[in-house]
Amino acid sequence: MWSRSGSSTAALALLLLASCRAAPEENRFPKPDRPVAAIVGDTFSTEDARDRMGEFEKVVTLAGVKPGMWVADVGAGEGYYSVRLSPVVGRRGRVLAEDIQRDVTDRLAQRVQRENLDNVAVTLGAPDDPRLPAHSLDRVFLVHVYHEVQSPYAFLWHVREALKPGGLIIVVDADRPPQRHGLPPAMMRCEFAAVGLQMRAFQPIESGDAYFAAFAPVGKRPEPSQIKPCKA
Repeated sequence: MWSRSGSSTAALALLLLASCRAAPEENRFPKPDRPVAAIVGDTFSTEDARDRMGEFEKVVTLAGVKPGMWVADVGAGEGYYSVRLSPVVGRRGRVLAEDIQRDVTDRLAQRVQRENLDNVAVTLGAPDDPRLPAHSLDRVFLVHVYHEVQSPYAFLWHVREALKPGGLIIVVDADRPPQRHGLPPAMMRCEFAAVGLQMRAFQPIESGDAYFAAFAPVGKRPEPSQIKPCKA
């Protein structure tokens, strides 16, 4: 839960309330011209295994996360990134842990409460819209989740609106077909560009096929009817 002290808590509560109001009809957005991976569960790998690889430290360093930042972990699952981001952003920062499955968010909320993470809030999103508060976040993390998004253009259209000026969307994924739970970087770059998000950084992060990418908004957000889907 959020810390009860400070005006930032009340401000975020209002932002979250606004974000849950009616969203545009998602059928206005184009469908992806590629397969979409099935959601296989809320656990990507064991936390001990990921810690041994140093995954979190690599990604957060590349993302430039600093104390006081407001960040979101979209598709948080069991909260591997959410709970580790909490001490990095510190007492003045905030972590919004989002998922689309009620049982997952319920378990994650229990973990947050159990570990006394007062700067972490857990929220339920929709498959096409994580319902993040507008213009509020310095970083939005999509870790091993983007290839499972059924309507990527609608999803990114909403996520873009959540960024503060200078904010970034941070993606960790694998360079392999969606059927094998990944997405080739060229396809990802094209889909992000379709909603006005430009790649600012790209780097392999492990000995395998995983990669890190950072995207920033450029220009005006297009209207849904203006979005041209990428060809597979």
